[in-house]
Amino acid sequence: MGREEQRTAMRQVREGLIAELEELYRGAFDRIGSQDLGEGAIARLTQLLLRSREAAITPLQQEIEAPVITTPAGQPTP
Repeated sequence: MGREEQRTAMRQVREGLIAELEELYRGAFDRIGSQDLGEGAIARLTQLLLRSREAAITPLQQEIEAPVITTPAGQPTP
């Protein structure tokens, strides 16, 4: 597998993981909303879940959006 094919495959894996995580978090938010926990408890759980979601998904998104840095053949990597 060539370098570009590897990049494409990794991007697809990351995008798939993000989609799976989004689905997981959507389900968790739905479950929290359907519980009779009171507004304060729901607010705390929701805040924790939002922080968890951001910590899980943001690194994957940043890696997808990161520019590809290449060096010409025969030149040392910085």
